[in-house]
Amino acid sequence: MLSRRLLRIKVLKSLYAHLKSDSTSLKASEKYLVESIDKAYDLYFQMLTLIIEVARYAEGRQEIAKQKMLATYEDLNPNRRFVDNGVVQLLASSDSLGDEVATRKLTWSRYPDTIKDIYNKLVETDFYRSYMTAQSNTFVDDRKFVEDFYEWIADDEALQDTLDEMSLLWNDDLSFILFMVVRTVSNLKRSHTDVKLLPQFKSEEDLEFSKTLLIKSLVQYDERQELVEKYTSNWDVERVAFMDNLIITVAITELLNFDSIPVKVTLDEWIDIAKYYSSPSSSTFINGVLDRAASELQESGQMTKTGRGLL
Repeated sequence: MLSRRLLRIKVLKSLYAHLKSDSTSLKASEKYLVESIDKAYDLYFQMLTLIIEVARYAEGRQEIAKQKMLATYEDLNPNRRFVDNGVVQLLASSDSLGDEVATRKLTWSRYPDTIKDIYNKLVETDFYRSYMTAQSNTFVDDRKFVEDFYEWIADDEALQDTLDEMSLLWNDDLSFILFMVVRTVSNLKRSHTDVKLLPQFKSEEDLEFSKTLLIKSLVQYDERQELVEKYTSNWDVERVAFMDNLIITVAITELLNFDSIPVKVTLDEWIDIAKYYSSPSSSTFINGVLDRAASELQESGQMTKTGRGLL
């Protein structure tokens, strides 16, 4: 399921897009948010099929080699361990995965060079060579190889470029989605007849959380700017980077509008997001501002939390 961290980032990007476009339509911005969240779930299925396509390409290479005029013994008797990988075969034959891919109209057919490039780089890796030559040949070995594949592919810049070409809404989503993919693979067993896919959300509240956080951030934006100015009193608020301002704004909105979310969770999430979307000095600055804001909002009674352990 999509993590709350990713949903928060989607809200931040939607707020950024709304303000930078000078849009006045809350409904349009909410629609954009929901679309970006749905597209992230599309990426989950797109990535589950990636290793299927790479294995098919490998099999195609082997079939071509067999047709050589002077085919070698290795050409005629290729190592099919990757092609016949039990986990890859389970993914390829999965009705549930196939239905999702068909419904969402997902394909790699327009990007054969990407599949070729991934295969050519894969066969040069140590984990591939070890897998192909290992004495052990079990479903557990197959599953470990697929997990290694997805952990390895996370750093492939060419793949990220391809995904950006497929959808700009997939920018920065890959690491979150690959965590879901590896989790799905890790749960597979030889006895399974189909793949148990992860749901889009952990709970029904997740989508509502995202939409509410965005709308509250937009509706209360001017009010939040007054708080940002207050808690950055030693700084010229006009000189605070726009993205830093937005992160503080959304974090304060979450603190004030979601009584059931612990303060520590909100602060930890947004401070970690700031480390990625701001400079090192900015993230330290945001950390200090949010700590001060949480403390003063609590002392003034403006921030209330329900339940035990929420402060």
